[in-house]
Amino acid sequence: MAARFLWRSGGRLMVVSAAICGGSVAAAAASSDDPAATLKLCTTVPVRLLRDAVTAASIAFDYEYSLLGLPEGSSERDRVKHEVHLRSARKLQELCFKNGGIYIKLGQHIGQLEYLVPEEYVRTMRESMLNRCPVSSYEQVCAVFKKELGETPDKVFAEFDPVPIASASLAQVHVARTHDGRKVAVKVQHAHMTDTAAADHAGVGLIVNSLYRIFPSFDYRWLVEEMGESLPKELDFLVEAKNSEKCLDNFRKLSPHIAEYVYAPKVYWNLSTTKLLTMEFMDGAQVSDVKMIRKLGIHPHDVSKLVSQAFAEMTFKHGFVHCDPHSANMIVRPAPGKRNILGNRKPQLVLLDHGLYKELDFNTRYNYAALWKALIFSDVNAIKEYSVKLGAGDDLYVLFAGILTMRPWNRVIDTSVDHLVIKGTNEDRSELQMYASQYFPQISELLRRLPRVILLMLKTNDCLRAVNNALLQGSSMDSFMIIGKVSSEAVLEAKRQQERSFLKWLSIWLEEFSVEARLWVMHLALWVLQLRKALTL
Repeated sequence: MAARFLWRSGGRLMVVSAAICGGSVAAAAASSDDPAATLKLCTTVPVRLLRDAVTAASIAFDYEYSLLGLPEGSSERDRVKHEVHLRSARKLQELCFKNGGIYIKLGQHIGQLEYLVPEEYVRTMRESMLNRCPVSSYEQVCAVFKKELGETPDKVFAEFDPVPIASASLAQVHVARTHDGRKVAVKVQHAHMTDTAAADHAGVGLIVNSLYRIFPSFDYRWLVEEMGESLPKELDFLVEAKNSEKCLDNFRKLSPHIAEYVYAPKVYWNLSTTKLLTMEFMDGAQVSDVKMIRKLGIHPHDVSKLVSQAFAEMTFKHGFVHCDPHSANMIVRPAPGKRNILGNRKPQLVLLDHGLYKELDFNTRYNYAALWKALIFSDVNAIKEYSVKLGAGDDLYVLFAGILTMRPWNRVIDTSVDHLVIKGTNEDRSELQMYASQYFPQISELLRRLPRVILLMLKTNDCLRAVNNALLQGSSMDSFMIIGKVSSEAVLEAKRQQERSFLKWLSIWLEEFSVEARLWVMHLALWVLQLRKALTL
């Protein structure tokens, strides 16, 4: 059944692709400004789609026939399923590398969905996708420059290093110097990325939809839908430039107390187009490079607190969130002239790669903030209420709370001050992986129900959790206290905007006083807990 379905799907796709490409290659090449590039494109796309069809069929066949006859819940089925997961993850990894482009983006996205997709996929993608991105040749870079600005890089800039300092799935970055002596970073989109995006998106859709037809519990169609919506924006570097400026403007207007500690590179608009982005060059340490951060005179714990504060403000107050905060997209440098009470230099967080942002409408932002407030204060009724409002339903709100916090329900509702802290131990990790494996069908159903913007928030949470783990070898109670404070402030501010009567304002003021008191008690309890731990060492 599965083999026949995939053979028909792959066969139909290949026939249609061949007919379309074969019938239009001559006309397209003849009318194109770049016939050679057009011809190459028309001959490349069918090959990529063929790889998609073969990979989808191979993975589906492996799952169906390897697990055939093995009873659910048996140790033998679990062992075989682990092996199939691993084989399939490697097949998908190979496909991503061969096709490149948005397939690399897909692999990176999967690698950031810890505990939301099988561990074998996450580990395989995470270990390889950030370090093996495609690199365009200097000739290809020159072709992009010529098309976008009418000149080659050596004419546009006084200096231009032909060797990129970094390469990602969609673009690579070169160091250059303007004619007036300013050092800049130039982001150059990989050649023909925009031209193949539509076909690549269809190919990814074939794989995911085929697997869903065979295994309804493996429903990641939302991932394809999300890529279809976000990819065109990520491929337009002028959108990215506008996002970076809007991000900083939000901090200045809505979060002035930390605005000087969050930065984005200045954009040189006269040297930027949809496929070229010229920005101020940034020096600093990658946010996960603890050794370099210490060399800068900055304490990693201060960096962790700043990252938590910045993203809490973006999420709960701005409603405009950077949704790709992995370690390569955040740089830390000393904040000019700022030191803490211990004499350490205060950090400034430099945000890079502003291509993927999500806006939260008022109701979503309010419900999400209220949910996190409830999670921090272990408020069972409010956790259920706001989980349901966000789409989890009466039956899956417990699972939703567990995914958000990466804690089992008994820890989520525990009233101890550090009930949400993950210590980063092997025991913690094993518990979470077992939790995810046990409830995988329910997790898939939950992901189907939730709004896509909330799914992106889950991905953002996973990225930030990984950053915190790199900085502190686990999560920090300070981070949760910050989330509790900022989410509570956002909820109270939203209530103030909606209410006009004096009695309602008085009620809000009393609630604010209560929240501050509870946070103060939690801070005191945390201090006592830390003191006890220090005395027992």
